[in-house]
Amino acid sequence: MKREEILLVYDHECPACNAYCQVVRIRESVGELRIVDAREDSDVMNEITSQGLDIDQGMVLKMGNHLYYGSDAVHTLALIGIRSGIFNRINYWIFKSKKISSIVYPVLRFFRNLVLKILGKTKINNLEISGNDKF
Repeated sequence: MKREEILLVYDHECPACNAYCQVVRIRESVGELRIVDAREDSDVMNEITSQGLDIDQGMVLKMGNHLYYGSDAVHTLALIGIRSGIFNRINYWIFKSKKISSIVYPVLRFFRNLVLKILGKTKINNLEISGNDKF
């Protein structure tokens, strides 16, 4: 039986996002996690854009036909994640609560945006908003 493919879409040029996505793990019984760079053209990025989700403001987790965005994505990852290893235990402890996730995620996003601004990165701007190309 083939395991469900679960997609995690994020900005590969963000050092913090990249580090997070490289170490987060999910339980094998849930499916197979595949990392997708939001800066590359893909069917899932087209779907994210068609749903009006700004990838510059939150990562997306796709499970089946459902898209989890921002704090909901990290909350869901925590729930389906493994609990072994220090990072995954801390990730679970912080993001297992939907309420805490909705408070912590915007703070982390603020610092992410600040780092990308300092690094001179441009936004992905998947929604093609005029004048929305810099952090």
